Amino acid sequence: MTEVVPPPVRARGQRAATFGGITTPAGQPRPPAGPDYAAIHASPEFTALRSRFRRFVFPMAALFFVWYLAYVLLAAYAKDFMSIRVFGSVNIALVFGLLQFVSTIAITAFYVRWARTRIDPEVERIRVKAGVDAR
Repeated sequence: MTEVVPPPVRARGQRAATFGGITTPAGQPRPPAGPDYAAIHASPEFTALRSRFRRFVFPMAALFFVWYLAYVLLAAYAKDFMSIRVFGSVNIALVFGLLQFVSTIAITAFYVRWARTRIDPEVERIRVKAGVDAR
C-alpha cells in the first residue's frame, strides 16, 4: 500500500515534484502502524474477556428490561393497583417510577465495581501483551 504525504519542502520554499503526493514506492512494505487487532481478537484471553463481559451484561440487561416492561404493563393494565396511595399524594405508580431511576443507578454502580475488579485487570494484561502503552 502506498502512503500519501505532502512532498518534502525544498530550499527556497519549492517542493519536490511527486505524483499526487505519493512518495512510497508501491512494492515497498510498510511497518505496522499499531497493534495487530486481528490477532488480539482471536486470542484466547480476549475471547475469555468477551465471554465474561457478556455473562454479566446480557442477564443484567434482560433483568432490567423485564423490570421496565413490568412497570409499563402495570401502568397500562393495572390502573387500580398502581393508583393505590402509599402516603399522601404518593401512589404505587410514582414509587415504581422512582425505583426505575434507583435501579438504573444501582446497576451502573454494580457494573463499575464489577468491571474494575474483573474486566479492567484482564484488559490491562491484553494491552501489555499486545505492546500497547499502559494508560
